[in-house]
Amino acid sequence: MTAPASAAPTLAVTVGDPVGIGPEITAAVLHEFSGDTSQHGIAVADLAVMEKAVQVLDLDAEVRAVSSWNTPAAGEGVIDVFDIGVLGSDLPDWGRVDERAGRAAVTAIEVATQAALAQQVTGIVTGPINKEAVWKTGSEHLGHTEMLGELTGVTKQDTMFVVENTHVPGHRLQVFFATRHMSLRKALDAITVDTQVDSILRAHRALEVYGVANPRLATAAINPHAGENGAFGDEEIEILTPAVDRVRSQGLEVAGPIPADSVFHHGLQGRYDGILSQYHDQGHIATKTFDFDGTISVTVGLPILRTSVDHGTAFDIAGTGKADPGTMRSAYRAAVGYAPYVDGIRAEYLPR
Repeated sequence: MTAPASAAPTLAVTVGDPVGIGPEITAAVLHEFSGDTSQHGIAVADLAVMEKAVQVLDLDAEVRAVSSWNTPAAGEGVIDVFDIGVLGSDLPDWGRVDERAGRAAVTAIEVATQAALAQQVTGIVTGPINKEAVWKTGSEHLGHTEMLGELTGVTKQDTMFVVENTHVPGHRLQVFFATRHMSLRKALDAITVDTQVDSILRAHRALEVYGVANPRLATAAINPHAGENGAFGDEEIEILTPAVDRVRSQGLEVAGPIPADSVFHHGLQGRYDGILSQYHDQGHIATKTFDFDGTISVTVGLPILRTSVDHGTAFDIAGTGKADPGTMRSAYRAAVGYAPYVDGIRAEYLPR
């Protein structure tokens, strides 16, 4: 059954690796939101995993198994779990790479994604997985993004970091990446006029799809001082500026290239809605320095809404109750905030 667009969003929350910190931060956040009727979060995990997490946190909570995504929320203090039935009651030890845990993590992602594709849930929020545990299952996926791409039939996805802007209330700064997981040398070689134009167009369109009217996008420079007219590098002259000029000729509001030591500050002051970072650490360092716990990731290009924490499984503290749920809280809030745009996300990115 399809969830009505006007209904309070139902979010499937995968806990990630069940022996990492994912179950704890999921339990903490779903317990916190359990009395809020504007949304309904459902953990996707083995029931015993969530019961154990509640015990670790010493929460005054009831863990309830649900078999339908349309089950109404029970109210304050109740954590709903869509029991995936992989581990049963025989749980692996906290904080160790385990094939069974990897299989549970993969199954949860598959279950949540299928529910989102079937429009049974509004979107998914994903907890941290352990890649080694996933690989032990025989999966060749490098991570969530590749797995979600295969499950949804999408071959090209983009990462969008979201920072809730404390300087300008109500303003989100959204950061995109022209290149991601590659060495800096290879990343620079991968940036051409054509790839930069494509990155700008995709980022600008994503801002529109995710609810920004008349987006203001800025491109970050590569070199110090944006190259200082070629004194510190010529990528701005030969690649970035021609790319920006080309998209401006199409009527888009795009600024840059702007020196990276100032463009993120300008974004946080509300001058821009989005910034295109040229390589992985350029955007990661800026956003996480500003708000490590509040910076979350959205996978753009999928025909479903997916937000995620941007940290690992923290095996060293798993099962201790010490994990900070701040990033999971931010990812959950972001999913609620983006929920009104789910129909547009589906229409834009559903493979044809």
